Amino acid sequence: MSSHSSGERDSRWRPKGAAPAREDVLYGIHAVSEAVESRGAATVIVAQGGANPRVQHIIDQSRAHGISVRFAPRPSLTRQAGTERHQGVIALCAPKPYDDLESLISAREKPLIVALDGVEDPANLGAIVRTVVATDASGVVIPERRAAGISSAVAKAAAGALERARVARVANLVRALLDLKERGLWVYGFEPGASKSLWDLDLTGGCVLVMGGEAAGLHRLVRETCDERASIPLAGPVASLNVSVAAAVVLYEAVRQRSHS
Repeated sequence: MSSHSSGERDSRWRPKGAAPAREDVLYGIHAVSEAVESRGAATVIVAQGGANPRVQHIIDQSRAHGISVRFAPRPSLTRQAGTERHQGVIALCAPKPYDDLESLISAREKPLIVALDGVEDPANLGAIVRTVVATDASGVVIPERRAAGISSAVAKAAAGALERARVARVANLVRALLDLKERGLWVYGFEPGASKSLWDLDLTGGCVLVMGGEAAGLHRLVRETCDERASIPLAGPVASLNVSVAAAVVLYEAVRQRSHS
């Protein structure tokens, strides 16, 4: 492995594309409960006649935090959420801000960061965020363009974990990876067909795990920026794994190695 030089913090480490000043509409039991507890909310709206025990807990939780609770017909919640999958409760709150890269690096002595190269499906981003939080990894890096960003759909898919995750959004993913390399992190890219296996990698040090998008996989410049590329061994007759599943496999291998180092 080649050595990486240490770089100084500069303007490149500022948050990129911070969320605009608007109001988020979060929906779903877990997403709303975590938002009430962690982010606060201007208002929680509950479907009339929908106060089951889990929704009642959110009502009690909101009132304990001084958050207004309103009741409305279920179709009204569907219109505001843009989906029928709101489980009878939505929250109106300020957008979750993006983090900067520096906060991901400083989160722990040996950062474990997931970088996503054009993951466009909010459900995949939400599932990856949930696994990042479950494994106590440092956070997620996403590009500004042609990629899913923080949204209500991501919050729902993350089932509450988004409130506890660090998500940095950068203007140029290649530049961000180069910056991370300058800070001493090793960058690993994952794609089917790579000659090296995941099991051959040393993930015990500070590292960035780069996962490609659903359609294009790793883009050429991102691929060339990686220090090493590896594949996840597959024994059955499938060519690849869903990106959120692949990210979970790689993250838990990193956790396994670190627990034995």
